[in-house]
Amino acid sequence: MSEPKDSSSVEKLIVEYLPRLQSFIRKRIENKEDAEDILQDVFYHFIKAAGNAMNPIEHIAAWLYRVARNTMINHGVKKREEQLPVYFDDEVEDEMFKDFPDTLSGSELTSDSPESEYLRSLVWTELETALAELPPEQREIFELTELDGMSVKEISKTTNIPVNTLLSRKHYAVLHLRERLAELYADILA
Repeated sequence: MSEPKDSSSVEKLIVEYLPRLQSFIRKRIENKEDAEDILQDVFYHFIKAAGNAMNPIEHIAAWLYRVARNTMINHGVKKREEQLPVYFDDEVEDEMFKDFPDTLSGSELTSDSPESEYLRSLVWTELETALAELPPEQREIFELTELDGMSVKEISKTTNIPVNTLLSRKHYAVLHLRERLAELYADILA
């Protein structure tokens, strides 16, 4: 079956597929409200796509189930991201990473003594080693925000990656770096 021609045929298709899609989604999504939201999203995309004469839907049933499956996946990802604890607020963020840029740039170490230079060199070496252990996407977000000073919103706009995904990646990078550099940080502040 190809794309519907008018709004009455779209309505008939919605009435035809609604119970089956509702059952399909409810078997996979526990929360009734979430399942209804997903079903509504699927039919919203269907109505939008049905009106697009440039890109007709060839197999409506397959298209609807694919959109339902993808919407459920995206909904699951979004739910997990929303449930992350808030570690990114300046008041809550670990003090270690607030002081690191100062240590790395040398503004915390005011003298140009050999000890200060050695300490900066040691911190950079340890940080690079710890960063190299991270997955590339976690390393990139950490470097862009902490070393290059970019905001997460800027990065999201340029990469088309959702802000919550970027924050999650940074969170895992910070956890790894916190663990790896805790001893060095304690020595620096001692």
